[in-house]
Amino acid sequence: MARKPIPFDRVIKALLDESTPFSPTYLHRFSDLEEEELDALKQVWNQIQPTRRLALLSDLEEISDADTLVFFDNVARIALNDEHGAIRAQAIRLLWLSEDAELIPLYLNFLSDPEAEVRAEAAGALGKFVYLGELEELPEQTLHEIENRLIDVVRGKDQALVRRRALEALGFSSREEVPLLVREAYQTNDPDWVASALMAMGRSYDKEYEPEVKRMLKHPKVNVQLEAIRAAGELELESARRPLLDLLEEEAQDSEVRYAAIWALSQIGGEQVRETLEKIAEETEDDEELEIVEQALDNLQLNEEISMMMFDFDIEDEEDLKKFGRQIDLSKPEEEDEEE
Repeated sequence: MARKPIPFDRVIKALLDESTPFSPTYLHRFSDLEEEELDALKQVWNQIQPTRRLALLSDLEEISDADTLVFFDNVARIALNDEHGAIRAQAIRLLWLSEDAELIPLYLNFLSDPEAEVRAEAAGALGKFVYLGELEELPEQTLHEIENRLIDVVRGKDQALVRRRALEALGFSSREEVPLLVREAYQTNDPDWVASALMAMGRSYDKEYEPEVKRMLKHPKVNVQLEAIRAAGELELESARRPLLDLLEEEAQDSEVRYAAIWALSQIGGEQVRETLEKIAEETEDDEELEIVEQALDNLQLNEEISMMMFDFDIEDEEDLKKFGRQIDLSKPEEEDEEE
């Protein structure tokens, strides 16, 4: 027997009650709100304690990352108008996967927000719309407007984090100005800028970046190494297969680096990859690692099937299938606390 939904007025009352912790059992109730419920939330939004508003959005983001069936976009849209920058930024993160073109002018306006955190999140969120524009799913004029604004940000004098997020978003762009911006960032020798450049390289599907990516696969800074590994996977660099297999054989390493290498190998495929991943699955005692490996094996199988299908395509079709049929990494960037 299905449970009756929690009355939304009870959820509102709990949000406003600062004397009692907000129960996690209410969180799923914010998915797919009815119009009346949404209006009720709008009316009391500014009466909710700011720390509670921020915590609510953060909790909803965590749920949406794990469950693709929930829909919290309408709640996030309310929060886009919040007076607190941290809440506006969190609202953008909650909307990260939304492809609603109505968000484009909002994000472009946020590039001038008084809070750097909001500007950075908006710049990063525009990346998916650059990608959609490259797929011709947006008007060409809209794509050029987004690209022009992001290029201006990268070349401007905003804080480094904002400019880096703009560069990462431009990684999907085929504009002729972008490779120069990416290589300039790569050559700074600043680890954060190099990491952003590598992310843009991975998003470009341009194997001309192969030497730069390979050079950073064993960089001492974890954030740089991570982006190099991810880029090697996105670009399907066969020359990176052996270094990544060797990396998995090393004893002491960051777990995130290890997981990234496992996934990148599933994208590259080829000799010894399946055997290595199956061996890890058999031997690991880490449940999280086992889940990652099982997902990687599924991805490897999918990529192998696509490769077999490509025999039926000519060269032009094959390139299109690879470029636009691959899984695009639109994961949110890691939050950064330090001032830049």
